[in-house]
Amino acid sequence: MNIITYPERSQWNDLLRRPTLNTATLRETVLEVLERVRTEGDKAVIEYEEKFDHVHLDSLTVSEEEFAEAEKAVSIELKAAIMLAFNNIKKFHEAQKFESKPVNTLPGVTCWQKAVAIEKVGLYIPGGTAPLFSTVLMLATPAQIAGCKEIVLCTPPNREGKIHPAILYAAKIAGVSRVFKAGGVQAIGAMAYGTSSVPKVYKIFGPGNQYVMAAKQEVSLHDVAIDMPAGPSEVAVLADETANPIFVASDLLSQAEHGVDSQSMLITTSATLIRAVTEEVERQLEELPRKEIAARSLEHSKLILIDNMELAVEMMNRYAPEHLIIETKNYHELAEKIVNAGSVFLGAYSPESAGDYASGTNHTLPTNGYAKAYSGVSLDSFIRKITFQEITKEGIATIGPAIEVMAANEYLDAHKNAVSVRLKM
Repeated sequence: MNIITYPERSQWNDLLRRPTLNTATLRETVLEVLERVRTEGDKAVIEYEEKFDHVHLDSLTVSEEEFAEAEKAVSIELKAAIMLAFNNIKKFHEAQKFESKPVNTLPGVTCWQKAVAIEKVGLYIPGGTAPLFSTVLMLATPAQIAGCKEIVLCTPPNREGKIHPAILYAAKIAGVSRVFKAGGVQAIGAMAYGTSSVPKVYKIFGPGNQYVMAAKQEVSLHDVAIDMPAGPSEVAVLADETANPIFVASDLLSQAEHGVDSQSMLITTSATLIRAVTEEVERQLEELPRKEIAARSLEHSKLILIDNMELAVEMMNRYAPEHLIIETKNYHELAEKIVNAGSVFLGAYSPESAGDYASGTNHTLPTNGYAKAYSGVSLDSFIRKITFQEITKEGIATIGPAIEVMAANEYLDAHKNAVSVRLKM
């Protein structure tokens, strides 16, 4: 890992830059795949599954028999863990339900909002090197609570044409309507445009590689909404001399094993902690089955030594991490000063992996500095708020003259007239 000591402010932007992959031909490939899926539907998706996922499919749809097989294949221990996580995620997101309150802005003028679920949503669950059944829970659970009528899930199959059993079990538990065997750009295209098998949705959720992210951003220009722009996963740890180096090292590695383009960051006021964490990372890395992936991620991860905690907090807010762990003696005090982060974990016994799986908060979060402007997925992500208003004759008499003046000064006479005719009655 890269160790940086007491950097000048002028260096901060370069230090906090995320790793990037070569994307010179990425958009060209994405556009080609999307156009074929848009015009050829299932045929194109099946052909791209054979090309990219190396599997021949006769049908994209997961059958009821496959759901039944999956339920038998999932161990009792994993079922219990999934149910615990589901219940916590459900409890946390149910508490976010919107309560509409009519507001009388003036006598005779009443305004209110109504929360309405997005009717059709699409969830993308990556396959790749790990079956992310936890992401199924994070996306489908709030969609179910919101009342989405159709919850569609796309995920790549293995080379035998099967979906990981835990993904199907989690989908059934969390209320997914239908599951389809499709990954990558072709899955995003199928949900954005609709095919004979995959229904067109109104909003697409879920993480993925840079091709998936580029595809989501492309279809969001004209065809469908998306949850947020995103990039590779990241974690930052803010720590002082009281932090446990074993815990800090394990947190850095838990993010590093996500992928070679993931980033782990430690910002601390303790040189002693940096030395101890470096040694501990090396020790723990050797014990990881995914140590090759983690090691490549650590090449662009950083341990930064800062003069004082005030500067460290300022730097962390500049970085705006997806996940932030604060392991200091006064973590509650410092947490109040954090304004840019996706999700924050406080104290020595709050690892990022708790939020990834089972504490209840959502793990679909803004990355790449987007936490400065975006929230993570929540119940609100699956609903729209429609405003209503009711104005009585008394009310229009009260606000009408102001509307007339404003409309006239914008030279919109028809707007003015719509009020004037009512004031004369």
